Amino acid sequence: MERDDRPAHASSFGAAAVAYAEHRPDYAAGAVRWALAGAPGPRVLDLGAGTGKLTGTLVSLGIDVVAVEPDSAMLAELRRALPGVRALAGNAEAIPLPDASVDAVLAGNALHWFDMAVAGDEISRVLAPGGVLAGLWNVLDDRIDWVAGLARVGEGVAVGPRDTLSRWRAATAGLHLPRTDAPARFGSPEQAEFPHAQRRTADSLVATLATRAGVLVMPEQERAGTLGRIRAYLASRPETAGGEFTLPMLTGVLRVRPV
Repeated sequence: MERDDRPAHASSFGAAAVAYAEHRPDYAAGAVRWALAGAPGPRVLDLGAGTGKLTGTLVSLGIDVVAVEPDSAMLAELRRALPGVRALAGNAEAIPLPDASVDAVLAGNALHWFDMAVAGDEISRVLAPGGVLAGLWNVLDDRIDWVAGLARVGEGVAVGPRDTLSRWRAATAGLHLPRTDAPARFGSPEQAEFPHAQRRTADSLVATLATRAGVLVMPEQERAGTLGRIRAYLASRPETAGGEFTLPMLTGVLRVRPV
């Protein structure tokens, strides 16, 4: 993706907020626990929370969470789904929380959208001493043959640079994280992956892929063609042609902890 394309992609999700809430997966509980290991306390910020997919996993684990999301349509879906959660309008570059007010900042499929030249200082500001930062991504397990084929059919649009396990490992390894080179702030980034899965049909998997930013920004005719090719591929595979199936995924985590 060209750098100039990022704002359009990042702001594309609101138009599909209802579909996003319906079709996107939650996050592996083990991944969330690992992300929070070493946090000095229970207060967690879900930054760029979208419709609350990661927020919901945090709530299910009994974690004290506040959600921050810039898109009004996505935020409305989060508030509808999780009315008991404190959910605020805001973004990573201007977090509407006081200094040192959270023990961990988590971002689900969102960290790559942040302008870390600005967001890095904001994240550091709201973190309490010893606080943890982690990005989480749900990725397709392309070690499995039919999933690798799906990735090839959706190359670059429905399946982007962080949407499969092999691509995620490479793409996140070089992500800029706040102050990792500053004395006594954060250590080196750590990566880990945790098994996850989602029950899908061909129709619901196509609907899920249709909420990817690369698809949302396409002209209508091009989008229909791309999704049509994916649908045809799923119809051609015995694993996905006959009704409901399990979509193999992993939740990947990139974490930095204080030193």
